[in-house]
Amino acid sequence: MHVGAHVSISGSRVSSDTETPEYDDVRNAVDRQRNFGGNCGQIFTTSPQVWQQPEISDEAAAGFRELTDERLDGPWVIHASYLVNLCTPKDDLRQKSLDSMQAELDAADKLGIPYVNAHLGAHTGAGVEGGLENAASVIDELEVPDDVQILIESDAGSGTKLGGEFDHLTGIIERTDTDIGICIDTAHTLVAGNDLTTPEAVDETVQRFDDVVGLEHLEYIHLNDSKHDVGTHKDEHALIGEGYIGEDGMRAIVNHPDLRELPFALETPTEDGKGFAWNIERVKALRN
Repeated sequence: MHVGAHVSISGSRVSSDTETPEYDDVRNAVDRQRNFGGNCGQIFTTSPQVWQQPEISDEAAAGFRELTDERLDGPWVIHASYLVNLCTPKDDLRQKSLDSMQAELDAADKLGIPYVNAHLGAHTGAGVEGGLENAASVIDELEVPDDVQILIESDAGSGTKLGGEFDHLTGIIERTDTDIGICIDTAHTLVAGNDLTTPEAVDETVQRFDDVVGLEHLEYIHLNDSKHDVGTHKDEHALIGEGYIGEDGMRAIVNHPDLRELPFALETPTEDGKGFAWNIERVKALRN
């Protein structure tokens, strides 16, 4: 089973060549993932709240690759900055989003990470069609390395954000000439209006996704429970099995024949003394 968490790269690490510390060193992520009991997972390369380029030394990148090969099964995924808005009609934000995405793709290539995950963003008045066209134009302007794929993440669907409906995911796939994939967030999927609370509901939602989008495009799953119910469009994650998806829904997801072989990355909260290690162990316990 491929399951892990979104781990931090923060903290210093002394370089063997220069004997000076590198801060926010990507190699830290491997040890953290192992300590949580994960064997794959997700990282930010920089703070997701500011426009900042990844700074990854050749030594850190080589060390990350080596440690990952030795200690984890993979795959890793980089989550793009929260500021990226692929759907925006604003030229300045479009350019910043494009530059940020290109930097993350280059970082993924350097680190041997096969995926960069991003939200479509909000169309802010351009409309659904206009927003999808804007997103496709950004994606097709990017220089995507041969061994890296862009993943578009499903959204909770509030306001003018796109990605909450399966039709939006189909729309971006159809509009781009780039080979993109999809990352489904289970909490987002639930609050966007798709029931995942019972085995029957999971079967129905997976079948609908296959009919509308196609399971062949699904590459990764953000495995999160939700603090809010179906169709509320409120994005707040819960501990595995302790939210509205619940234990039955989570068990059905991680054992579903069309999902079980995919990598799962958790973005669950730390509450009541329960963090990533507890959540990962809970997922493993639910696996048949």
